[in-house]
Amino acid sequence: MGWSDVYYFIMVPMVYAAFAIFMAGIVFKLIVVFFSKKSKGTFSTFPKILPRPLGVLKDAFLVPVAWKRDKILWFFIIAYHAAFVLLFIGHLELIKEFALLQIIPHQVFLGAGIVGIVLIISVLYFLFRRFKSPWRGISVPEDYLILLLIFMTMIVGSHLNLAARYNAAGFDIPVEDYRTYLSSLFAFNPTIPAGITGSPHYVLVALHIFFANLVLMVIPFSKIIHMVFTFLSLNIQRK
Repeated sequence: MGWSDVYYFIMVPMVYAAFAIFMAGIVFKLIVVFFSKKSKGTFSTFPKILPRPLGVLKDAFLVPVAWKRDKILWFFIIAYHAAFVLLFIGHLELIKEFALLQIIPHQVFLGAGIVGIVLIISVLYFLFRRFKSPWRGISVPEDYLILLLIFMTMIVGSHLNLAARYNAAGFDIPVEDYRTYLSSLFAFNPTIPAGITGSPHYVLVALHIFFANLVLMVIPFSKIIHMVFTFLSLNIQRK
């Protein structure tokens, strides 16, 4: 087995395996929650100033609890999630071109590299914060693992984005080749264009996807699973 076989495994079979584990893990967690013993009493928070839908949206997007307890943490939470939304949009545009997203013409990715830098700094803050008390005492190994995997995914992805955007010497993978690859995965007819396999940066593309695969597989078994349950738990608190 050569390196080309390893890269192919990472970029095709491992991607499908990662998504399968991700989805199966989320379904498993949802089954555990919905079939767990119901608690008596109420989890409602008071005062209920806003109607439930508006209150849930306010708590989810503005994170007022974090604002009251730690304004630096609140800042990084907002910065991370805002940057992540832009990152998600950028990856959508790597699958295919959406006219709606290009109402204001821009390069893929949005932010001229700033999005990746914001994400990297935010993840480092979340990671090093866990080395301090009292958070160190309530942290478990998977808390550090998921943050390290996200950091590695972001740092390699940011390098690829910045190299392409600012025409680093020898960087020659066009957006169209990424679109061909990603869209072929969604069509279950995987193809890795020669523009990727023949690039000296092929190893970085494979490495970025490798770490992203690991992140997907770990998410259902880490605290980041809160992204699935946030709206459900906030809804319960406002019943």
